[in-house]
Amino acid sequence: MNDALRSLLDLLALERIEQDIFRGESRASVVPRVFGGQVAAQALVAAGRTVPADRPPHSLHAYFLRPGDPGAPIVYTVDRIRDGRSFTTRRVVAVQHGQPIFHLSASFHEAEEGLEHQEPMPPAPDPLELPTAAEMLPRHAERFLAPGVAERLLEARAAIDLRYVDEPPYVTVGEPREPRSQVWFRTQGKLDDTGEIPRPLLDICLVTYVSDMTLLDSILLAHGRGGWAVGDVVGASLDHAMWFHRPLHADEWLLYDQESPTAQGGRGLGKGRIFTAEGQLAVSVIQEGVIRVPRV
Repeated sequence: MNDALRSLLDLLALERIEQDIFRGESRASVVPRVFGGQVAAQALVAAGRTVPADRPPHSLHAYFLRPGDPGAPIVYTVDRIRDGRSFTTRRVVAVQHGQPIFHLSASFHEAEEGLEHQEPMPPAPDPLELPTAAEMLPRHAERFLAPGVAERLLEARAAIDLRYVDEPPYVTVGEPREPRSQVWFRTQGKLDDTGEIPRPLLDICLVTYVSDMTLLDSILLAHGRGGWAVGDVVGASLDHAMWFHRPLHADEWLLYDQESPTAQGGRGLGKGRIFTAEGQLAVSVIQEGVIRVPRV
């Protein structure tokens, strides 16, 4: 486990300041706001710490309301909506400077037997055959809007080994492509069972953190745009929904298969499926984001 992963785990280990009220620290991001995946993961940790450990999340639905201030702590207030025999529901509001910045509803489900089927896993190369971020980003640093962006991106993603199957949007600027993208990812080191956040909650929260990193890439690919780091679009996440179907381990390779069915009116939709290396469909993701072309 590298230092960046330890730092991320510390970030997720929220301080309990009152019953059902938690405080989380933030970290500097490559953009002047809190990374959306961070606040979503922290909110899910807060909700999960009010639920029995044998009842993991099966879904979440969230809205990003205001940009978060990376220099200030975030307070998470959990509302215990329902405690049923099989399902538990929680609502979380994240607050900074007296204003809500994020809202999440999450549902937790006790494991049970039932009917089962899934879509097949799409073909993808072995992740170990693909370039790492440390190999890819410096190679294309001249494409970015300002010096140092590649280094800041590497620092922001240092806890996660994330590898693109095909070239990312910033490499093929000006060349519209099919609105599909795939990445393999896992944590930079093995997780253990001795931390403050029990597994499988920890694995699910880490996957929630990663799920916001690349989901809107497929929108950019459809229009030959490189992204905020290149400077040809500005954007932000609006809402985020996830369904957790089967067990997963965030420290083992996971394939994130992503596509965009539509973009219009300054907004774009991204859909994702996360598979284990063995081909099990573990997570479904949908997100809408603001995607605007800067005015000249």
